[in-house]
Amino acid sequence: MARVDFHSQVGNKLTYTCRLVRKIFSLASEAEPIKKIVIVGSSADIDQLNQMLWSFSAEEFLPHCLIDDESAEFTPILLATAYDELQFQDLSHQDVFIHLGQDFLEDIEKITHRFDRVIEVVSLEEQEVLAGRQRFKQYRSMGVELFNHDQKGAK
Repeated sequence: MARVDFHSQVGNKLTYTCRLVRKIFSLASEAEPIKKIVIVGSSADIDQLNQMLWSFSAEEFLPHCLIDDESAEFTPILLATAYDELQFQDLSHQDVFIHLGQDFLEDIEKITHRFDRVIEVVSLEEQEVLAGRQRFKQYRSMGVELFNHDQKGAK
């Protein structure tokens, strides 16, 4: 079962996610590269994140595409508006799942068994904080190993 990390009190969820993905991607060694980072969020967040990842860093390229792109099989960072098991079942290896949404995902048990790590990003917005707390309780009731990283407004 996956380790679940909550990154809470994030000032700008999308900028923070870009930095987080860059860090995860850069920490992978040549011997053990990151095979897949899957990011799921609302269509507005995914559209904006898609644009941000293209221009986030002038020195680094963060190879990404939408889950339904024909190159998804070969791209390490995948963006999706929902977790659909049928879309993901043919993809080899999935290491990190980043959830930007507010709702508890129905397939979370499958996700926590398929990915090594699940990261929930929670902003400072009151509605997101309340939804994040609810998801935390739901994970705890599943017996999942939980860690909280209070970002105190980090962007």
